[in-house]
Amino acid sequence: MTFHDFLIYASLVGSVVLFGGAAVFALDWGVRTGQFRNFDRAARSIFDPDEPVGRVTDRFPDCRDEE
Repeated sequence: MTFHDFLIYASLVGSVVLFGGAAVFALDWGVRTGQFRNFDRAARSIFDPDEPVGRVTDRFPDCRDEE
């Protein structure tokens, strides 16, 4: 193993540790702040009376309805 190979492996292992640590930190933050408590309420929070749940009001300009 040459020094060049060692640098490549060290950078790969370092980036895996860095990104893995960031993922664990983000998951821990989400659990501590309650981001995973109520998925259903959060999923419906974008709807209002102008766009009720279950009725599509957005359309692409060139698409026809396939009902």
